[in-house]
Amino acid sequence: MPGRREITRFGYSAFAVVSLLLNGWFPAATPARAEPPVSRPNVLIIMPDQWRGQDLGCAGNRDVQTPNLDRLASQGVFFRNAFANTPVCCPARAIMLTGTYAHKNGMIANDLRLRESETTIAEILKAGGYRTGYVGKWHLDGGKRDPGFVPPGPRRQGFDYWAASECSHNHFHPTYFRDTDAPITEDRFEPEVWTDRAIEFLNRGGDEPFFLVTSMGPPHDPYGAPEKYMKLYDPARLTMRPNWVEGTTGGGRKAVAAYYAALTAVDDQVGRLLKALDDSGKADDTIVVFVSDHGAMLGSHGERLKRKPWEESIRVPLIVRWPSRIKPGRKSDSLISHVDLAPTLLKLCGRPVPAAMQGTDLSAMVSGGVERGPDSVFFQIFVPFQGDGTPNPWRGVRTERAMYARTEAGPWVLYDLENDPYELKNLADDPARAALRESMETKLTDWMSRTGDSWALNSMEPVEDAGRLYRHRTFYTIQEYLDWARTHPEADSRK
Repeated sequence: MPGRREITRFGYSAFAVVSLLLNGWFPAATPARAEPPVSRPNVLIIMPDQWRGQDLGCAGNRDVQTPNLDRLASQGVFFRNAFANTPVCCPARAIMLTGTYAHKNGMIANDLRLRESETTIAEILKAGGYRTGYVGKWHLDGGKRDPGFVPPGPRRQGFDYWAASECSHNHFHPTYFRDTDAPITEDRFEPEVWTDRAIEFLNRGGDEPFFLVTSMGPPHDPYGAPEKYMKLYDPARLTMRPNWVEGTTGGGRKAVAAYYAALTAVDDQVGRLLKALDDSGKADDTIVVFVSDHGAMLGSHGERLKRKPWEESIRVPLIVRWPSRIKPGRKSDSLISHVDLAPTLLKLCGRPVPAAMQGTDLSAMVSGGVERGPDSVFFQIFVPFQGDGTPNPWRGVRTERAMYARTEAGPWVLYDLENDPYELKNLADDPARAALRESMETKLTDWMSRTGDSWALNSMEPVEDAGRLYRHRTFYTIQEYLDWARTHPEADSRK
């Protein structure tokens, strides 16, 4: 046996080598580090319709009662600056599912059909072994809203489990479909029905992860809720926003009280969903996202409904909870918008983000690794809508400090949000704020260039009014509708 002092050709004695290995000092003895397992959390998206971001208890509204959502925010991260890039139903939903802006996915107007060729987050997660489900209001299939049957297959955009209909705001007698065209109607408040169907989906699960979207129609107008919720809100005792204008059609005190009642009613159903998730034992590894498709003016600035560049229209609630990964109780003022949700969730789920997605992967910001998001958010409206007083298409950009929007003809609104959070003073024509206006115009021009947007994509035809895009048949584009209308003057009028 060689002696302890015998030197090998590597410069160590056999004894020394053994000693180093036993004591863990020799580099070659360190095993290769195993790669961490790919994250495949569940995802539950709760998406009510037309819930503005200002109207949560945790957002500072002292009138509205939202205890379950306030608790959800305390368990995750609450984004106080979350926005709808195109604040109207169909475009907003398409943006969230595809991670692309409306002009890219084709949904530049309400009631068009989302092209089957688009790639959605549901399709990507399904390909990665996820069980997918959709419950509630779909509003991406175009055509006649009633009865609203969407057959299994490509038009469901990657969702397998189905308890939904195209679009109906008969909130107390909802009709929906499964996998046949036999309608199912229930004489209950719609959010209760959707919550039952969502819990059914949760209880059917096996070991595979799930992706479930629960899309509730309320608080969308006609505003209202079961009587026990209506009794909670006295219109005369509400604190109206400083920019609220008395006498606005669809935005008076009674409308706001009924809207608040619907918020609390939906909040109760959120509580039921979260309890079901707890009971399933899957809450710790489930990403819960609470978000809406757009806000509502409700009399602010004397306006009603949405499609507007003001905060009440563009700001949406956004809460993200993931107990095993997200530190509870965070509030973030970083900018985030609908287009960012798909790439962010895909990254959190360990799935590849397609290069075609235009949103920003903000997974590090959501999980708390970094705080800053994009420096601005881009907004687009492509058609007018007489029904809510939106006279022209517009584009806009918002930073932490300012909001700017313009039509093709020129600047429309400019607000210094730092000093004027309720947007009471329009600075668009103020010579003293020319530098701010020019800076925001430069940002807007850059957004349009980077995303491939153009003023030429607009239409001045009032195609969204009077149900023109869904009254007769399905259309994928505005031009397709216009071509059809020219050959069917007896059936349609654009006057």
